[in-house]
Order: sequence, then structure tokens, then C-alpha cells
Amino acid sequence: MQNFIVSARKYRPATFDSVVGQSHITTTLKNAIRSGQLAQAFLFCGPRGVGKTTCARILAKTINCTNLTSATEACGECESCRSFDNGQSMNIFELDAASNNSVDDIRTLVEQVRIPPQTGQYKVYIIDEVHMLSQAAFNAFLKTLEEPPAYAKFILATTEKHKIIPTILSRCQVFDFKRIETEDIVKHLEYVANSEGVTFEPEALQVIARKAEGGLRDALSTFDQLVSFTGSNLTKQLCLENLNMLDSDYYFRFVDNFRNGNVAAVLNLYQEIIDKGFDGQHFITGLTEHLRNLVVAIDPATHKLLEASEANRKRYAEQSAGCGLGLLMKYLEIASDYEYRFREASNKRLFVEVALMKLAAVVKNLQQAAG
Repeated sequence: MQNFIVSARKYRPATFDSVVGQSHITTTLKNAIRSGQLAQAFLFCGPRGVGKTTCARILAKTINCTNLTSATEACGECESCRSFDNGQSMNIFELDAASNNSVDDIRTLVEQVRIPPQTGQYKVYIIDEVHMLSQAAFNAFLKTLEEPPAYAKFILATTEKHKIIPTILSRCQVFDFKRIETEDIVKHLEYVANSEGVTFEPEALQVIARKAEGGLRDALSTFDQLVSFTGSNLTKQLCLENLNMLDSDYYFRFVDNFRNGNVAAVLNLYQEIIDKGFDGQHFITGLTEHLRNLVVAIDPATHKLLEASEANRKRYAEQSAGCGLGLLMKYLEIASDYEYRFREASNKRLFVEVALMKLAAVVKNLQQAAG
């Protein structure tokens, strides 16, 4: 059996330009390298799986490269780059603060900092999950972080910036990583799927990207899981079933039935969703999001705010045009109110059914008020 390498590792970016969805950060880092204005310490903050550690490694590799390309990328061929790629670099140290968070661990690191690099220009220390350091460890680290030797660079990474003490924050250049756009995740998944010989429906990758909620690593992990299950043929339906996600088609059908005032169809459709194992909270949150998307779809200028496939964007535009802004705002007002109060309801099913009946009665009530 061949050694399987998960996609998140196999397709991990090796250059700034290949990092997905963080161009505001990679451009700044490349400019700093190009101009020779590198800070002593960096703090990379943001959600999990968006490229913090990847960018830290690329930065560490690039500043030690002896033959930078014209695009300010590591050449990948010099001795420093080769030793980094082989995991044998003596200038780059990674510490996981989640499991090495004591004052003794930091004191050991501080002792290492005092030794200049034997080859290369910089010694780079990447400390992941830095918010996990103890108070004593933070204090032991402060002086070194404030006045490190010129050859030492520190790259700290965290998912919880608010837990970093102000004295550490003030000594670092802070970079805030953002959640990756669904469209960017889909493009990367297409690249991985084509590279791996996986056949797929475009809508299937859209489902995976939506489930990942802005985390590329989560998306790639889900992709691997579904490829294993489906035998390298990803369909939208199989992805929805395996990820326990509700098909957006249901929400389009609900809104059509609201417009027609068809209470029976609405209740039967909700029963179908319950039979599939979805709870009321999941459903009503999805319905509110769908109505929000319809409001956004009314004006072509805001279509870019829709995290949906091209086919679904057209459906949103068509359905929103059929409803009109006034009706959609009324729907959204009711759905948002019921979503907000859902936790307080003792009979969850009845609570959602009342919301659906109210939504189905909106058009009739507006007609009566007008007449």
C-alpha cells in the first residue's frame, strides 16, 4: 500500500503567489523582503486552516534564500531552500506552544537564540498557537522579543488574538488573516481534483466549500474524505448526504410555496426535511440565509456578495425578481425573528411550523390590507 499524503499537505503552497486568498498579506511580506525592511517579530492571527503556518514557513524559507527570484520568491534550488524542503534546515525552528508552553520551554528557546546561524542569514523561530503559553512563559519571552539579535526573526501564530498580552502585541507586526472566499476554495479544489484525477460536479465542490466556512484545510480534509467514500466521483447529492447538509433546492421550493400561499405544501416539505434527520435550528438558520441571499440578489451590484455557484446565482436573481424587495423584507423579518427566538421555544417543531404558516400567509395578508 502506498503512503497516502493528505491533500492539505500534498498541495501545501510553497511560494507566496500560491497561497490562496491572502494576497493582502503575501504582497506586504514580499514588499518588506524586497525593501529589506523586515520586522523582528510577526504575529499571524486568524481562523484555523487559512494559511498562517504556511505563510510563516514560506517567509522563513524566502528570507534565507540566497538566490531570490525577480518576483521575490525563494528559488527552491540553493542549499538553504533544499535543506528547508528536506526538513533539515538548521536555521528554522518550529515550536508548538500547545504542548511546549512552560517557562522552561521558552528559556530553552531563548538560549538557542543566542547562538548565531552557522549558515544563512537568519534564524527563524515559528511559534504556533502562541496564545497557549503560560503567563510566566510570556514574561520570559518578552525581553528576547523586544531586543533580539539582528539574525533572529520570530513568527508567532494564533487563532485567538485576544488572548495575547498587550506587551507581546506591541512588539510584533500584526497580520490578520481572513476567512477564504468560497469562490477561491472552489478554484483550489478544482485544481486538486484535476491533479488527482477525480471527476466532480461543480456543485459538489461548492457544497464542500460552503461546509468549510472559510477554512481551506477543512475543505481539503472534507474533499479527501468524500473522495474515499465516493471512489473519486464527487456528485452534489452524495456530498450533501455525507456532510448532512440540506440541499439549497429545498429553500427555493419553500419560497415558491410562500408566494403561492400553499400552507399544506410548506408543512409537507418541512416534514420531508425532518424525516431526513435535520433539526429545526439548522433549517430555520438556512432559510434565513436563503432569504438574505434573495435580498442581495435583487441588485446586480451586490451579486458578488453571494457565495453561490453561477447556476444558483441565476436562480437567486430570478426568484428575487419574482418576489420584489418589499415581500422579501417581510419574509426576512419573520424568519429572523423566529430564528432568534428558536432556543426559547419548548415545542421546537410547532414553533417552526407556525413560522412557516406565517410566511405562507404574508401575500394573502398584504392583499387583504391593500383591498
